[in-house]
Amino acid sequence: MKTKLLVVEDDAALGFIIKDNLELKGWEVDLHADGESAWKAFREQSYAVCLLDIMLPKKDGFALIENIRKVNRQVPVLFLTARAGQKDKLEAFKRGADDYITKPFSMEELFFRIGVFLRRSEVPVSVSDKIQLGSYLFDVSNLLLQGKGEAIRLTQKEVDLLKLFAANREQLLKREDILKAVWGDDDYFLGRSLDVFVSKLRKYLKEDERLEILNQFGVGFRFTEKAR
Repeated sequence: MKTKLLVVEDDAALGFIIKDNLELKGWEVDLHADGESAWKAFREQSYAVCLLDIMLPKKDGFALIENIRKVNRQVPVLFLTARAGQKDKLEAFKRGADDYITKPFSMEELFFRIGVFLRRSEVPVSVSDKIQLGSYLFDVSNLLLQGKGEAIRLTQKEVDLLKLFAANREQLLKREDILKAVWGDDDYFLGRSLDVFVSKLRKYLKEDERLEILNQFGVGFRFTEKAR
């Protein structure tokens, strides 16, 4: 069975080019020109990766990813958009995006980024891949953080970052090392998105006061777990 991708692009010419090139790579592509029809398709189909524009008729990309994340925190979502402003990029990551590519972009770059997510999803994870973080049980394979209350469903990027912190407890991790390990690059914008993700993890872990993600200004972060 072919890997199925969801592409949402309202520019008919660009949508055709993206669809055609992805299909030449051997992937199956569902192309939609507005957010409403894409949301209907998402509820009815299973996709390996979703590629969204921001400026879409009927339901924009931000509203669409909010809908997607309410029902699925795991599927990778990449934005393909002409909106290159920092505010839009940070907003995309806050709403659960895994990646953000600005137009114009090269097809080779798009292939590479999609390939990263597909390879990651193919890696078998042991059912015992569960990590105790204070009073939380971090279930890596199922993208869950189980606390005293209900479980928190994480995105893949949140899982990658928390797993990196958990594997390096009490150690200072430099910002550039975190960015390269989780995002594959260390440019300025990704540094801002890292701050967003750290803030989200702090919020998820706030029930246990022993757990802290400390910021060493200008250097990096240290994940600590105080003794009882």
